[in-house]
Amino acid sequence: MLRAVGVAFKRVAKSYWFDPGELDLKAKDRVVVATAHGEEIGIVRITPREVDEAEIVAPLKQVMRIATEDDLRSETLNRARAPQVMEIATTKVHGLKLPMRIVDAEFTFDGSTVTIFFWSEDRVDFRELVRELVSALHCRVMLHQIGARDYAKMVAGLGPCGRPLCCATFLSDFEPVSVRMAKDQSLFINPVKFSGLCGKLMCCLRYEEGNYSDTKSRLPQVGDMVVTPLGKATVIALNVLNEWVYVRFPDSGAELRFDSKQIEWNHCGVCNGCAAKEEAATNPIMQD
Repeated sequence: MLRAVGVAFKRVAKSYWFDPGELDLKAKDRVVVATAHGEEIGIVRITPREVDEAEIVAPLKQVMRIATEDDLRSETLNRARAPQVMEIATTKVHGLKLPMRIVDAEFTFDGSTVTIFFWSEDRVDFRELVRELVSALHCRVMLHQIGARDYAKMVAGLGPCGRPLCCATFLSDFEPVSVRMAKDQSLFINPVKFSGLCGKLMCCLRYEEGNYSDTKSRLPQVGDMVVTPLGKATVIALNVLNEWVYVRFPDSGAELRFDSKQIEWNHCGVCNGCAAKEEAATNPIMQD
């Protein structure tokens, strides 16, 4: 176990472990830390504690000091320079007719290097752009291509739900999201319906995935033969949230809804044959 403190470099970002030394650090303290790119200023998100060595990327960098007024002033000046850099970079991009969009710019703490973030659907040869930017800005220039999800996180906005984007408000890491999650949650398979502003599957599909998976494990599958209070029937659809089971009776063809507690079935998944499953799969999922 090592004593470490979690420091983040943006408002919504992953925290990295640093050695706090003898400093008495509290949450939200601004600190200057040593990084691979030199000194950087960040904010304490996780107070000093004992951390398993497996969670730490060696070697553990040092927290140099609590940020002074001069440090904070330098940070403010660097941030004030960023919009001008973006404007210059955008003008250069248009002049060179490059298929890229400038998203953000960040100076290192000492102001010697600026990192320009851009988005593009394709690989871009930006060597000429770098040369022109170095000449115009008189400092080291690094260009970093970001993906669609990072682009949305930086630009922010409102999602289909009408609320600010999760990635721009509290998500520090992007976790994999699959179409299977949408299927598990009984969403119609129309990517437009569950895609975010980034064009990718919405991150919120992960939030209730565990609950859906757990509940579905306790329900029969579509196509299973179950015993209802009115006799045997075939499952044609499920409402996972309410734990309702929709069935069709083979003799009459009647379709009814039952609470899962009202029915019995073989939990090993024995069904009424593959044909019944295939027929049931063609029916749209019922929702009340």
